Amino acid sequence: MSRILVTGFEAFGNTPVNPAELVARRLDGAEIGGAAVVGRILPNTFFTCIEVVRAAIAELRPEAVVMLGEYGGRAMLTVERIAQNLNDCARYRLRDNAGRALQGELTVPGGPVAYYSTLPIRAMVRAMRDAGVPADISDAAGTFCCNHLLYGILHHAAVDGLALRAGWIHLPHLPEVAAREENLGAPSMSLETAAAGVEAGIAAILSHPQDSDDPIVSRLQI
Repeated sequence: MSRILVTGFEAFGNTPVNPAELVARRLDGAEIGGAAVVGRILPNTFFTCIEVVRAAIAELRPEAVVMLGEYGGRAMLTVERIAQNLNDCARYRLRDNAGRALQGELTVPGGPVAYYSTLPIRAMVRAMRDAGVPADISDAAGTFCCNHLLYGILHHAAVDGLALRAGWIHLPHLPEVAAREENLGAPSMSLETAAAGVEAGIAAILSHPQDSDDPIVSRLQI
């Protein structure tokens, strides 16, 4: 049976409960589309997170890697199209969980400016919407650990010639996080809805060796 590696970041910054961690835990051990899902929780720490996922890829030899993170302020699941070779979390007034803030530093010095996700992102968003979960394509993965990890794994797959598809899904705040005074007014999504959307996305990965040509209509540019 093939494997899908699903990773989720731990709590970080001002987020006491990360939906990415809870969704990865919930899907660990599931079977979707004939593939076994293995969930791994990652440290929200620059460079270390890349090494942890590289080790998991070497151990599991998955068919695909679906990485999850929280993007507070977004109301939908957002499937990232691109990762850039740049870290700048200082502008968010955030540090990683080792206390490190990067500003203008590259993930891979001398590496390409960016990589595209190798997941079928249009098919994934269509499947999520068909499952009743708000979803869209995003062209902005940020410049914190999420973008950093996505770039690092896409670079690893490209340089090492891995037959591996990899990409990223951002999740909104959980309701209990959006209810905090500092987040009042921010959109949220229940764990159950987020997990259902990610599951639909994984099923689309397995059923689409190539992405769909079906246009994904967006109301907002993200």
